[in-house]
Amino acid sequence: MADYETDDEKVEAIKKWWKDNGLSVVAGVAIGLAAVYGWRAWVDHREGVGQQASAAFEQLMVVSEGPDSAGALAQAEAIRQGFGGSAYASLADLTEAKVKLKAGDPAGAMTALQRVVDQAPEPGLARIAALRLARIALDQGDLDRASAIAGKYADAGAFSGDFAAVQGDVAAAQGRVADARAAYERAIAAGASMSQLLRLKLDNLPAAG
Repeated sequence: MADYETDDEKVEAIKKWWKDNGLSVVAGVAIGLAAVYGWRAWVDHREGVGQQASAAFEQLMVVSEGPDSAGALAQAEAIRQGFGGSAYASLADLTEAKVKLKAGDPAGAMTALQRVVDQAPEPGLARIAALRLARIALDQGDLDRASAIAGKYADAGAFSGDFAAVQGDVAAAQGRVADARAAYERAIAAGASMSQLLRLKLDNLPAAG
């Protein structure tokens, strides 16, 4: 009988505990389930958006290779509007710059590249945009801008050699032979692209006076 009474007391204690705490337990479970399903829904949404952005960018790639520059620019704008702040928006800007440069609009290309420099979520994308921006500025005769960009990214890791090459081109255009030679040598040592061309530029510099 004593055992029964002990079990009975345990049951009553459980009932009392549930009466006092049951609501909070249910609420906690509900919140936990909501968090799990909410997280899953957010992940699914994010994956869905990523797939949409990827498809939109693939379409931009196809259009940009053709003659329909207006269509490519419209697609780039759609990506910016739909996926602003993402890497796809920056990739769309890089593509827009290429399209505008091909269409004879270097100023428009520079504007698109500057957006990437300012807004890219990935440092690598910003550096690619900055390098292209510096090269266009150099081609357009804006030596001060090209030099400023190249100087800012002089320590840009794998890109440092290419920025040094821009510094060499600026110095050569300004007649600063010693600076040009030093910059080309840094570029070659850092593994800049088109190293053979850089060596040719280096060899063609006037001899030190």
